[in-house]
Amino acid sequence: MLQRGASLGRDFGWLWAAYAVSTAGTWLALDAFPLIAVLVLHSSTTQVSALAAAGLAVGAVLAVPLGPWVEFHRKRPVMIAMDLVRFAVLMSVPAAHAFGVLTFAQLVVVSVLVAAANILFTAASGACLKALVRPDDLLAANGRFESTTWTATAIGPPLGGFAIGAFGPVTTVVLNAASYLLSALGIRAISGRERPPERRASRFRVGDVVEGWRCIFRHPPLRRLFFNQSLVKGLIMAPVPLLAVLLLRDLGYAPWQYGLAFGVPCIGGLVGSRLARPLVARFGQHRVMLVAGTVAVCWPVGLAFVPPGPPGLLLIIVIEFGLITSMGVFNPVLATFRLENIDSGSVARTLAAWSIGSGAAVSALTFLWGLLAAATGPRIAIAIAGVLILGTPLLLPRRNSDSARGQRVPAEAAAQQANTAPGASRQR
Repeated sequence: MLQRGASLGRDFGWLWAAYAVSTAGTWLALDAFPLIAVLVLHSSTTQVSALAAAGLAVGAVLAVPLGPWVEFHRKRPVMIAMDLVRFAVLMSVPAAHAFGVLTFAQLVVVSVLVAAANILFTAASGACLKALVRPDDLLAANGRFESTTWTATAIGPPLGGFAIGAFGPVTTVVLNAASYLLSALGIRAISGRERPPERRASRFRVGDVVEGWRCIFRHPPLRRLFFNQSLVKGLIMAPVPLLAVLLLRDLGYAPWQYGLAFGVPCIGGLVGSRLARPLVARFGQHRVMLVAGTVAVCWPVGLAFVPPGPPGLLLIIVIEFGLITSMGVFNPVLATFRLENIDSGSVARTLAAWSIGSGAAVSALTFLWGLLAAATGPRIAIAIAGVLILGTPLLLPRRNSDSARGQRVPAEAAAQQANTAPGASRQR
């Protein structure tokens, strides 16, 4: 039996280690593609935003029919396969750069494939975690993942900025690719026998594709959280390419300063993730999500007023520290609530639907903000995103009673509902 407290089991340890190494690689390569687009390919502001948007949008489309495929297959082999896909496609970038044939189009294709693999890996890993860890230990496990994320985020960007400055713009892409290979080895080391899925898909069914969204929209708190997080994530991520252009081109920041500005504040995420469990124990899950989710969105508007030089660097650090500390509390509580309220037979499809939906929102907003920045300038576009995000707390579940209305629908019942819905016979 898994032990509570310090140990969550050897198999969880390997899953955690795999997550840690791949997360470290991801954050070491923070904004690697926008940096390559700006510094190597001399792309415009609109192109940089389009690069981020296209990867998320097309990657999400590719992932749509593959969500059920993840659900009906063993999760660890899926995770290993997605790690190997990410390793292979990322390594194509330094190879092309070495031969002088790297193009903007290749960056877009690689972004698409990595985005699709990210969605499928996340869906499989959520189901894997729920199978490895007791329900009472889910918040502790998610807190460890969150702590790892923010530790890597604090250390990775400054080191990545230094590596880019010292060894060239594709260095961190190589390191990120290697991290996925190590992650695959870590997942392979999990020794426990994985239970086979409850059923295997004999053929493609439309009902299986949309089941993840059904699980979200039938559950009122999950539905509100889905829309809240899609908008919050979109309005935070959409200005990121614009910030890269503003800081690196317009204000003359060096890559190491850019990495430092977004790396140091991530210490706040480590602090927030450590506070999540005691805060939930004292104030309850719902209140912590409501307060942390509200406080988090009060910060981004300040990024529109960043001046050049050390004062600007300090302002970014303060703003990002406040934002990230709040998200460090919110994220593990949300992840735990989500897993607690999804039936085991639908975890992968629901998490895939969540990732696809939020990714589509980020993609659309990133593209729109690229057009907005082209018309108004980066600062005004960043300010508009900061003002709009202030309204997103209205979408958070307002009362604990919301949870009582949002009861899980078992996978078998959901399948029965799907089969009796109008048009179901035509879909089969």
